[in-house]
Amino acid sequence: MHILISNDDGYEAPGINCLAAEFAKEIDITVVAPDRDRSGASNSLTLELPIRAKRMDNGFIRVDGTPTDCVHLAITGLLEQEPDMVVAGINAGGNLGDDVLYSGTVAAAMEGRFLGYPAMAISLVGPELEHYATAAQIAVSLVKKMQAGAFPSDVILNVNVPNLPLNQIKGIQATRLGHRHKAEPIIKSQDPRGRDIYWVGPPGQEQDAGPGTDFHAIKNHYVSVTPLQVDLTRHNLVDEISELLDGVLK
Repeated sequence: MHILISNDDGYEAPGINCLAAEFAKEIDITVVAPDRDRSGASNSLTLELPIRAKRMDNGFIRVDGTPTDCVHLAITGLLEQEPDMVVAGINAGGNLGDDVLYSGTVAAAMEGRFLGYPAMAISLVGPELEHYATAAQIAVSLVKKMQAGAFPSDVILNVNVPNLPLNQIKGIQATRLGHRHKAEPIIKSQDPRGRDIYWVGPPGQEQDAGPGTDFHAIKNHYVSVTPLQVDLTRHNLVDEISELLDGVLK
């Protein structure tokens, strides 16, 4: 088995280093990750600039691009050996609910799925993150399940792990994405020259966070595993929209 590992926190982040070390104990891996923190990059590709890649002393390949760039380059020509699966993480912070729309970690896994491979994104949730080893061990166990055919091959698993020692994790739950309230207002300030600058505000508080959601699982010390799909079509409305479109051009 050959696993391609990427992330959005950068190739030096503690999460990806812990994950790679755990996988390398028994699985062949290649790490291709951004040269710096690219959190929030979502599914963006670099199209107007050249992308550079460099192999580091530890064998990791750093890329001056987005998480999606990393996976795309790796699979479409950078690597001599194609992977069997793509794993993104361990992200420093949760990717819960609406977060998946912005997450570079989830986007890296999604790019792997776009290109035909089973994929998983894994994140560590909580303050003062320290239990990356817990998430790494859970990731290895889930990957073995995926390789054994326990999950559909076209699924993207979005995994969130509480920031706890492994013996304090209550279990693993299959969940759906919850939802947040509207994001907090932007933060306005000024640069040293007196010009206005803006920072994106904090994400909104949990709104739809009851039993069955990823938020609820994490809050109760369970690992959350949410199956995601690439297809964004709202299939149940196709016929209704078709009727509404009738006569538009007449």
